[in-house]
Amino acid sequence: MSKPSRPERPTRRCHAGRLAVAAAAVLALGGCTLSEAPTDPRVIRVAARIAPNSLDPRMANDEGTGRVAELLFNSLMDLGDDLRVMPVLATALDNPDPLTYIAHIRRGVTFHDGQPLTARDVVFTFGKMLEPDFISPYKGAYRMLAAVTAIDDYTVRFTLKEPFAAFPMQLTTPPVVPAHAADQLRTHPIGTGPYRFVRYDVDDRVELAANEQYWDGAPSNGGISMKIVPDDTMRGLELRNGSADMIINDLPPDIVHQLERSGSFRVTRSDGLDFSYIGFNMQDPVLSDKRVRHAIGYAIDRDAIVRYLRRGLAQPAFGLIPPQSWAFEPDVLTFAHDPARAMRLLDEAGFPDPDGDGPQPRLRLSLKISTNEEFRLQSTVIQQDLRRVGIDLDLRSYEFATLFADVLAGNFQMFSLQWVSGALADPDILRRVFHSEQAPPAGFNRGHYRNPEVDRLLAEASNATTEAERKVLYGRVQQLVAEDAPYIPIWNRTNVVIAQPSLAELRVNAMGDYTALKNVRRLAAAP
Repeated sequence: MSKPSRPERPTRRCHAGRLAVAAAAVLALGGCTLSEAPTDPRVIRVAARIAPNSLDPRMANDEGTGRVAELLFNSLMDLGDDLRVMPVLATALDNPDPLTYIAHIRRGVTFHDGQPLTARDVVFTFGKMLEPDFISPYKGAYRMLAAVTAIDDYTVRFTLKEPFAAFPMQLTTPPVVPAHAADQLRTHPIGTGPYRFVRYDVDDRVELAANEQYWDGAPSNGGISMKIVPDDTMRGLELRNGSADMIINDLPPDIVHQLERSGSFRVTRSDGLDFSYIGFNMQDPVLSDKRVRHAIGYAIDRDAIVRYLRRGLAQPAFGLIPPQSWAFEPDVLTFAHDPARAMRLLDEAGFPDPDGDGPQPRLRLSLKISTNEEFRLQSTVIQQDLRRVGIDLDLRSYEFATLFADVLAGNFQMFSLQWVSGALADPDILRRVFHSEQAPPAGFNRGHYRNPEVDRLLAEASNATTEAERKVLYGRVQQLVAEDAPYIPIWNRTNVVIAQPSLAELRVNAMGDYTALKNVRRLAAAP
């Protein structure tokens, strides 16, 4: 077989060409208005990729629902830029003993219908997580919660079953909902957030109005009109033709590149958390050998993926914990692009090259991926990289629901998915993903990774009482996991906002969420 040759990067540009065609169409077409603009010029028009599946924030298991909830509701606690927990609807969170947290509720906050926020609403919101018949994707975060009770109108006690240092992070979701209006959240949500719900035209548009009585100051705009445009090219055209004011993260890199290069738009970036990776079935007889997993890691040219496919809108990843996190450990094994080392490892693992420079592979593996075009192109590049070291990779593409069901069932050799930012904000995600007792449905250890030392360290971290202790323990876990390589990290996304030049105060945080829309304003037109 042919020896690996590093300068094959023009091939990557050819693969990216399919996305570049769409990008060219965005710039070439223009003239017709693709969607009606709101009549109020103070309303900010946002083109979005996906619609909300629900308007009840307690049911938010999708990005669309989460985005709307960010604008309509507030949480008891939230995350700062350093990914540390900070108070929002709480003014303080005390921890008088390892099993007790006391939340002091902010006074003077009202729901959109004018009713005051009190401890009753907080107890109602989190008490639902303890009800056996209540269904919510957030319930798993409250396995350690024994009870939630009101001490008085503005003080709430959370009682735990056992010490759990990550508990304050769990109070960032779900947002607090009104006890008096919970039955109407699915159709007309009422929150305490910076925007009020106006209407939702299903799969078409969500209309929100500014909450002028917002406790943290009224928005700088008149509202948000979120237009749902599933097609990448059409979404870019909405911006190109001026029928959308901005797009947050919902454009493929080639279209972002073309729009940015046109010089007609404001562009804001930030290092993001979203994490692309390859996962292994650790029970597979071939992939259970660490040398094979390491060979795959060294075979993949992650820098080329970031540079050419992602157009620089990413950074090569270290692991599940992002660099912005206080718990991030930089001193871990990372995989440089080293095909020669990959082939030596395959030799050691018992997979020698059967025919030198001939076409026969050393071994064959399968990788399950989604039908998303960006990930299909990325997987094709990975397939080429592995072929150069003698691994014949069979790509199997599925609709997301089918792919995810197979991953949960352990029906794969390798799979490629993306962790989104919210899941990665607290290092307890390491326990949910890598503890041996967290295989589905209990947790996210989908590849059945097992390391007794990792289990021990994760248990200690869950019971640790100080951040310093947790940092040391989680740092050692990151080192061990990187060495064992149940995941091959690919990249962390760069968040990007593309907006019309008429907008100011554009910002995107590490989470890439919609909360900063509150401060976006339209510049006054020139006289």
